[in-house]
Amino acid sequence: MIRSLFKPALLAVCLLPAVTRAADDPNLWLEEVTGEKALKWVEDRNATSLKELTGKPEYAPLNDKLLSILNSKARIPAVQKIGDHLYNLWRDEQHSRGLWRRTSLAEYKKAEPKWETVLDLDAVAKTEGENWVWHGADCLQPKGQRCLIALSRGGADADVVREFDTVSKTFLKDGFTLPESKGSATWVDQNTLFVSRDFGEGSLTDSGYPRMVKLWQRGKPLTQATMLYEAKQDDMSVGAGKDFTPGYERELITRAVTFYTNEQYLRGKNGKLIKLDKPDDATATPMRDQILIELRSAWNVGGQTYPQGALIAMNFTRFLKGERKFEILFEPGPRKSLDGYSPTKTALLINELDNVRNRVYELKHVAGKWQRRAVDLPAFGAIGISPIDSVKSDEYLVSLTDFTTPTTLYLGRVGSNEREQLKQLPAFFDAQGVKVAQQEATSKDGTKVPYFLVMREGTKLDGTNPTILYGYGGFEVSLKPSYAANMGASWLTKGGVYVLANIRGGGEFGPSWHQAALKESRQKAYDDFISVAEDLIASKITSPAHLGIMGGSNGGLLVGAVMVQRPDLFKAVVCQVPLLDMLRFNKLLAGASWMGEYGDPDDAKQWDFISKYSPYQNVKAGMKYPRTLFTTSTRDDRVHPGHARKMVARMMEQGHDVLYWENTEGGHGGAANTAQQAKMWALTYTFLLGELK
Repeated sequence: MIRSLFKPALLAVCLLPAVTRAADDPNLWLEEVTGEKALKWVEDRNATSLKELTGKPEYAPLNDKLLSILNSKARIPAVQKIGDHLYNLWRDEQHSRGLWRRTSLAEYKKAEPKWETVLDLDAVAKTEGENWVWHGADCLQPKGQRCLIALSRGGADADVVREFDTVSKTFLKDGFTLPESKGSATWVDQNTLFVSRDFGEGSLTDSGYPRMVKLWQRGKPLTQATMLYEAKQDDMSVGAGKDFTPGYERELITRAVTFYTNEQYLRGKNGKLIKLDKPDDATATPMRDQILIELRSAWNVGGQTYPQGALIAMNFTRFLKGERKFEILFEPGPRKSLDGYSPTKTALLINELDNVRNRVYELKHVAGKWQRRAVDLPAFGAIGISPIDSVKSDEYLVSLTDFTTPTTLYLGRVGSNEREQLKQLPAFFDAQGVKVAQQEATSKDGTKVPYFLVMREGTKLDGTNPTILYGYGGFEVSLKPSYAANMGASWLTKGGVYVLANIRGGGEFGPSWHQAALKESRQKAYDDFISVAEDLIASKITSPAHLGIMGGSNGGLLVGAVMVQRPDLFKAVVCQVPLLDMLRFNKLLAGASWMGEYGDPDDAKQWDFISKYSPYQNVKAGMKYPRTLFTTSTRDDRVHPGHARKMVARMMEQGHDVLYWENTEGGHGGAANTAQQAKMWALTYTFLLGELK
């Protein structure tokens, strides 16, 4: 991932004795994902870990329980309206890859809806001899008869795309077909696609994503597709899409320069591209006669300053003519941020986070003014909003959930506080007597860091409670309360305490909360996490002998860094699909796209701060680290499995006690089906129970 190795003459690097340069790394061979030697190493590590963990008495009951939850017929089917039907991808023990099926809204409201199977992915996989994993369907509006179905081998981000007919329920023999690649394909009309894929040599960015968007006409080979836009080699990616709202049809091309900056172009009827004039770190969304702009930084324009984290809007036509008089649709506060927004036929639904709890508002644009109405919803943990049909309907789905209350799904309607209950999860674990509290820790620089504490009433504060502390702290991701059936059944019912930390780097309090832990300030996220651990110990909820930490992806980097910095605080670590070698992260798979988050290790000044926390470079022999379970996936083509492999190899060389499990499928999610999910979590909780209880 690093575009050039550091030169020995760089004094700033030479003064860091703990650093291992790529040229000196004896474990580089483990970056060969499917290399024979590397896979034999994986096989041996897996065998050791599985022998220990599956041999424990807790494993089999946990696996069975988790599998029953994941395959339960009582799960709420997630639906998407396509044409006149609601579609759902359903997985269970008989259909591990999934049934793509449909029903009507009236039928969906019933306790046991009648479903019509549209595509049996297990049957397709069996016929073709492929382990297909569903990646979704993009269907041509408004009828939804023609769909572009994306299928991934083993759960990787890369997928193949095939045209499918929902009336005949068949893949079209001579339809649009795209080979395996990262990227996208979206409809322009029935005979035309926007395609941003791997077109061959030079068509991908350094991050491994498409840097070209082409217009592909039916009946022509892909090699004859018309070039619409080329991004730069060191950009992150480029893509295109079309808004099919009648009367407001628009085509938009987005050049993602970095993870947080972009340029957006409106494609005119004559094919001319019009660049939207906005801050590079803002995102614009045309919505009917309006343009909505979400700000990551304050914007001084038109004689007014619009605050960081705001959502602003104005007439789209006037915007294109150069006017800059916006209305503020959402204004952030110190602990209030925008969690999302969704249009219905006549309104805009705003979902905000207020101290990590959702509130929903309806906005209507009437006679040139925005009218606001608070939606009367319970003061609950997390609220999800999903319009049924943003073009034809003002109905929307509302999901309510928290740590201990099974998720309930309602049907709401703009202008009304009345809701119709559609579905509710059963209680997958006994939550009676379990309480949820929101606490605050004080970080190293004095910042107050909130966290959720989930434990049984009457829990003795004597420092002996087995406790899992979970965190992420990156990429503007907000961690919110949700019904954690797997965690509840595997951990809470066995007397465990669960803690969810809302540390800096996340999006819980808007862009400033995220940006406070970017690049040279990354250590603040780790300080926040450490402060929560110290607060739990000081309040005698737990102690280092009973405290474990867990995180995945960027959260895997979090727990890896904290484990190396403060091994005295923890007894166990679960590090999932992690980044760990921050010297080479931008040379491996999609890593170059994350330099906007972490910095560029090829730059000596930036490596100076990255090197101070990079786990692979800072782990040492002679230290007593908490026992760690590393998990990853061979098919993860986002975060390279070499990160976890090399970290384990190094720690074993140094004499540390570690376990390693690599699923041969699963992509960045770690598992490709419910059986693999159950196994992954059963191994995880078996490990934590053994170490912390």
